[in-house]
Amino acid sequence: MKIREKTEKKVFAYLEEHRMIAPGEKIVAGVSGGADSVCLLFLLLSYRERVPLSLAVAHINHSIRSDAEEDARYVEDLCRESGIPFFLTVADVRRRALEEKCSEEDAGRRIRYEAFRRAAEELGGARIAVAHNSGDNAETMLFHLFRGTGIKGLSGILPVRTDRDGMKIIRPLLCLEREEIEAYLEDRGIEWRRDSTNSGDDYRRNRIRHHILPYAEREIAGGAAEHMLQTAELLQETESFLEQQTREALEACATVEEHRATADVERFLQFHPALQKRMLYELLCGLSPEGKDIFAVHIRDTMDLFQKSGHRSVSLPFGITARRQYGEVALERTETSDLRKDINSEKKVPLTEEIFTHPAVYDLGEQGKMEFQGISVKKDREVPGNRYTKWFDYDKIKESLVIRSRRQGDFLTIADGGGNTVHKSLKKYMVTEKIPRQLRDEIPVLAAGSHVLWLAGWRISEYFKVDGNTKRILQVKLYRDCEESETEEENVGTH
Repeated sequence: MKIREKTEKKVFAYLEEHRMIAPGEKIVAGVSGGADSVCLLFLLLSYRERVPLSLAVAHINHSIRSDAEEDARYVEDLCRESGIPFFLTVADVRRRALEEKCSEEDAGRRIRYEAFRRAAEELGGARIAVAHNSGDNAETMLFHLFRGTGIKGLSGILPVRTDRDGMKIIRPLLCLEREEIEAYLEDRGIEWRRDSTNSGDDYRRNRIRHHILPYAEREIAGGAAEHMLQTAELLQETESFLEQQTREALEACATVEEHRATADVERFLQFHPALQKRMLYELLCGLSPEGKDIFAVHIRDTMDLFQKSGHRSVSLPFGITARRQYGEVALERTETSDLRKDINSEKKVPLTEEIFTHPAVYDLGEQGKMEFQGISVKKDREVPGNRYTKWFDYDKIKESLVIRSRRQGDFLTIADGGGNTVHKSLKKYMVTEKIPRQLRDEIPVLAAGSHVLWLAGWRISEYFKVDGNTKRILQVKLYRDCEESETEEENVGTH
């Protein structure tokens, strides 16, 4: 069987197994110009020959790479040749990430799905097709596993998902490995664009893609990604069953209103602990602004209220309070509460030898978490290029550090081009970089007195940089809330 015939037979069977496309359906395909999304487009065009459907393409220029406009022209040409509508969105991902205080990965994902929805609505209602493959699914499973997750996180990427607005998202290529995708395109003589950002290791997912999965395929078990897909499908069935059980349990012991939920303690405790935790997760997510950023520690703190009698309460994120009162536990979010934790109050960071064995983590509320770790210098280690991971010469830091918002008199040291450094006020730096005025007080500042080591997500001070004489390193990481959330695949690009 030829490669084209074999691939199309496999994908079409997967489409039909999961009932992704009904005859006459309208489909918007997210096409970046990369191998995966171009393969998706041509497979949908072939499927249209056997099942009638309306097809359009949405392309997003993230304004990050210099050749992004060439990608857009390439995809537009493919659409013109195929006679299908082309929707282009041009967006500034870096600015969006700054405004929403999240990673560029997450900002890009939000922009993509907003563009897909607009195109789908313009067509009068359509399903969105995206090009995640089995490798993406394996990366997602491992990424969630390494960070700590539940069954839902281990279930990987769903073949069909309905978002909060009722939009259907389908993934016809989940059954294919990357090698099969490229072989299909080569067999048909179809070219594709290559994204340079996919080849580096700046993003954590890329490290899994480039190092961990290839090692597993080579040294542990051939077809590892395909085997993980099979496991994901079993876990998805389990998760679906547990979701049903959770809904039934909530109906039996809880009452849900806007901004408030109550649960009968006696009835709640009759259920298995696994269902108890799931019920609390559902209730707390329902009270949080975007239905996320509820973690195991919040569930554990709330569980204590059911297991210990007496009038007690705990404070949770987003202004949510859990309170034990007589025979029930009430969860309530104060509508007028300030959901943003104030970073104007200093968080002192004592630098002791202990951080070389036990990293210290500081909660900055909606700004995320900042982690400090001491590292001994090794010749084979490279300075990270990640925007949210920075290295400093530990022994150059002579006074206590604090995490806070900007203050009058703050300054950075910058190179003057002649081999020396000069002071530049933080205010002037922010103006030069065109950081929006309304965001300047919200960016975490790591400082020693008025000397700013790092304007988080932006620049570090030249004075504290590591060099050839550095013997010990202070590594500082900023974890944004939107990166830590346990969504399924949504930080994966469209390739």
